[in-house]
Amino acid sequence: MDEKILQVSELHKYFSMSKGKVLQAVNNVTFHVNKGETFGLVGESGCGKSTTGRTIMGLYEKTSGDVIYDGQNVHEMDEKERFKFYRNMQMIFQDPYASLNPRSTVKEVIAEPMEVHGIFKNKSEQLDRVYELLEEVGLNRDHANRYPHEFSGGQRQRIGIARALALNPDFLIADEPISALDVSVQAQVVNLLKKLQEEKGLTFLFIAHDLSMVKQISNRIGVMYLGNMVELTASEALYEKPLHPYTQALLSAIPIPDPDIEDSRERVILEGELPSPINPPSGCVFRTRCPMAMEVCSAKVPEWREVEQDHYVACHLYDESLKGHEKNSRVGAESVQR
Repeated sequence: MDEKILQVSELHKYFSMSKGKVLQAVNNVTFHVNKGETFGLVGESGCGKSTTGRTIMGLYEKTSGDVIYDGQNVHEMDEKERFKFYRNMQMIFQDPYASLNPRSTVKEVIAEPMEVHGIFKNKSEQLDRVYELLEEVGLNRDHANRYPHEFSGGQRQRIGIARALALNPDFLIADEPISALDVSVQAQVVNLLKKLQEEKGLTFLFIAHDLSMVKQISNRIGVMYLGNMVELTASEALYEKPLHPYTQALLSAIPIPDPDIEDSRERVILEGELPSPINPPSGCVFRTRCPMAMEVCSAKVPEWREVEQDHYVACHLYDESLKGHEKNSRVGAESVQR
């Protein structure tokens, strides 16, 4: 049986805005991550996936819900427990340039977590560990005395990965670690992460918007839309049989390298603008863009249900109680606008 190292239950993260408005960045998100696996979290920009990762890390305080890591509630830890927690969970940030101090050398960037946590008393041992980490991520010790601006985007991301590994963590949250990189470099970074996982037994929460790349690294995938989790299942199952209309649209947008197939296949085109998380639609948040929208979608929030074994979805299309006239009343997205 798989060991659940991370459990996220009914997580909400709201931000207070001006004039009493509230931005619902993460809304009732539930999932778990098994030890040693890679869990992919995907969705459009602004869907709340990065906020979910930062809330799991404790960089944002939750609004409600629970984040349980290795049996401990992250948001109920005291300062000493939180300090220990950060040795076990680290984050690889999205922008490999903004996340590195431009005034620090590479060796200072990588050594800083070790100094904060007092891992090495001897400076020479610490420096040896820096050299070791650089070599693990495909760089060399000659890079240690250089500054971040002297490196390419892919090299800077490798430095960020080396820093994340400095404390020998068990769990890494990779927050869109490849989005700012060229396609060829993306593959190199993904292959590096897979190699490190195999060698060190790491567990990953891999956050991205590129479904084709997420498939290459993830065991299971969760799909988010406007702060809500809409589908979750094994990677292969998601690609072979996507259930939610939003997932189907995302997958249809992935280009196929064969021009004959690409020209003849049918794309799922979503119409309308992405709603605001400050004023989300009633009922199902996807209904204003959904080609399969029904009247019930505007009145009732769809339940999170297991439709097939280990395949979860939040959609009224799979609500057995709606069989009959409700399921036949496909009114189209333009008819169920707010």
